[in-house]
Amino acid sequence: MAPIVQFQNVTRRFGNTLALDNVSFEIEPGTVFALLGANGAGKTTAIRLMLGLDSPDSGTVNVMGLDSAKKPLEIRSQVGYVADRPPLYEWMTVDEIGWFTSGFYPSGFQAKYDALRARFDVDGSKAIRELSKGMRAKVALALSMAHEPPLLVLDEPTSGLDPLVRREFLESMVDVASAGRTVFLSSHQVNEVERVADVVAILLNGKLVCIERLEDLKRNTTEVVLTLPNVEAKPPQMPGQVLAHVPFGHDLVWMVRDLDAGRLQDICRDSNLPSPLIRQPNLEDILLAMLREYRLPNRPQEVVATN
Repeated sequence: MAPIVQFQNVTRRFGNTLALDNVSFEIEPGTVFALLGANGAGKTTAIRLMLGLDSPDSGTVNVMGLDSAKKPLEIRSQVGYVADRPPLYEWMTVDEIGWFTSGFYPSGFQAKYDALRARFDVDGSKAIRELSKGMRAKVALALSMAHEPPLLVLDEPTSGLDPLVRREFLESMVDVASAGRTVFLSSHQVNEVERVADVVAILLNGKLVCIERLEDLKRNTTEVVLTLPNVEAKPPQMPGQVLAHVPFGHDLVWMVRDLDAGRLQDICRDSNLPSPLIRQPNLEDILLAMLREYRLPNRPQEVVATN
């Protein structure tokens, strides 16, 4: 089955800032795909390129088989999109903006929008300008989902939502994927991503440093913490693929794929080092370690995992 989204060697600069640096990845249909990274990592740039709101300096972006630089209107007509700060007509009521938007889509949009608005507990008679940030987010979500798009692109979609609605919305993303549609989710809420994502990609300063199925990343990654006995002690050679290595004074922290724990214990014993602390990290632990290592000087990063 052809990927619904495909980035091929995509680079985008803004002046001296390299927003995306030779980024390549594919997203399969029926997937909840999460893009993670700190502010300025390139997440929003990637979304804008997907939707044809911007063009790459080099490389290509294809969405549903269409080149986003050449067919932006065709792509946007088929995609549901919720921006971090969704632009809405302030003078319209919630019901009016649903009616207005329904004119751009086939029949059935209005009924679906009304059902979503009711589910999100939004008063249809309220003017958009009177809504809180959370209520505006709910309206934007309802508008983006009402035409049941094959690809739903969400940039920080749960910002401003109360915990219950946030949980219900995220659970609905799983339902969307199970119906064969695809969700592209950019979020700072790592615990939310961990609850729903099938595949996780991590961008750090425009570089794609990790892309893998979430269950595989968590199952195969181990956190190792070792306290060195003195400043002269040399850290052990880690028996596995190191995703991140961060020093904290005498303590050293590694994130390691496919760690040979028994071999590590032998290495530490033979080197007169204390026994390491070994545990299974969650997604937030892995991401934070990678972010911390990337901020260290002279630490080039490359893609460390593929789905």
